[in-house]
Amino acid sequence: MTRPASLPATARPVQLTPPVEDYLKAIYTIALGTGAAATNDIAQRLAVAPATVSGMVRRLADQGLLAYERYHGVTLTESGRRAALRTLRRHRVIEAYLSRALGYPWDRVHDEAERLEHAASDELIDRMAATIGEPSVDPHGAPIPTREGAVDETEHLSLAELPVGFSGVVARVKDEDPEMLRYLGELSIRPGRRVAVRARAPFDGPITILAGRRELSIGPALAAHVLVAPAADRGRKRR
Repeated sequence: MTRPASLPATARPVQLTPPVEDYLKAIYTIALGTGAAATNDIAQRLAVAPATVSGMVRRLADQGLLAYERYHGVTLTESGRRAALRTLRRHRVIEAYLSRALGYPWDRVHDEAERLEHAASDELIDRMAATIGEPSVDPHGAPIPTREGAVDETEHLSLAELPVGFSGVVARVKDEDPEMLRYLGELSIRPGRRVAVRARAPFDGPITILAGRRELSIGPALAAHVLVAPAADRGRKRR
């Protein structure tokens, strides 16, 4: 689903510190499929103590960037969501630029973008995007938010969740683990690759898939990082 931000595109964004941007981006990512983010999940994602998260959550709530309800977790306000998407846009455009313009391999762009996303201006990001043809996704298939704050939030099942006989196209690969990305690259499992589930061993055993014309056997833990769209969605235009 593509959700445009409700604030006008000409509104001047509030300048936030890098740690605040990291928190908002993490909360957005965690809450995308569940509607809210638990403080323990935020702490795990950012590698900080839960007590540190609790303090930052109170601070960001006071700034009107998020709301916290006990036992229900953290949700972003509209302004918090806008800020999170602005940071995600910077991160994913940088990844796409490093990959397309500078030839960086897909397993190295995430860490570089983490370092650069807080320093890059919106103007620089827009120029980068224009230079490489306004990409709609980053090298791992994650949707790039538009300047206006619209983003494709379509959810896809992972290879680990798909039934035997399902066929589709790899839509996205989770990008936090460079070693995993290198291995998936060796298997040619990348966004756009057609895949089919051929067999599934019981008791969390390996999953047999057809990737292109190559039959592979991969474990459920690895398969959980590969998100697949139904074959009919292959030509769907991302916005």
